[in-house]
Amino acid sequence: MSKLYIVPTPVGNLEDMTLRAIRILKEADLVLAEDTRTTSVLLKHYDIRARMESHHKFNEHEKVESVRQRILAGETVALVSDAGTPGISDPGFLLVRTCVEAGIEVETLPGATAFVPALVNSGFPCDRFCFEGFLPVKKGRQTKLQQLALEPRTMVFYESPFRLVKTLGQFAEVFGPERQASVSREISKLHDTTHRGTLRELFDYFSATPPKGEIVVVVKGSEA
Repeated sequence: MSKLYIVPTPVGNLEDMTLRAIRILKEADLVLAEDTRTTSVLLKHYDIRARMESHHKFNEHEKVESVRQRILAGETVALVSDAGTPGISDPGFLLVRTCVEAGIEVETLPGATAFVPALVNSGFPCDRFCFEGFLPVKKGRQTKLQQLALEPRTMVFYESPFRLVKTLGQFAEVFGPERQASVSREISKLHDTTHRGTLRELFDYFSATPPKGEIVVVVKGSEA
């Protein structure tokens, strides 16, 4: 039966790929990839010879209708992002919604995503948390931070290495410099590291040691 599969891919170590994900990608009529160059490395590693097309934030609005028609015509399509689970701060939501509204079966495989290891590794409560992804770069950023100042749950953010120091400084200003946090970078890769401390300590550390790679910031919830 034709359907849309959402297939998580490794955020770092290629061994994090599941056996089921490999099988689904081998069986799919079409693999939609955020960046076909990145995905081709993964497919080659597992000897997956699927037909690929690009599907990213710049063309997803144009492609969703054609993808919907192909699935309705009997094709099985698998969507992957460069790393992690599609739809989590990556393209995917629009295609899933379109398929759901069309009555197409959508199946999301469990698998890699960056924020779960960072959350658990932080040492903060993870029975209840809020995932904020990337904060607005400009418009609405301060408003969002003020809204989160008294959030009691553990908060999870994605951030660019180029904006990390600025973000930590803003967190310290709004949440308080003594609020506990952790910064995880390059999860599941060779240089996987987690630094823990107060927001002031983390700001000072990364100001002196510019970070590289993908970053997840976890901030302890407010006790106020």
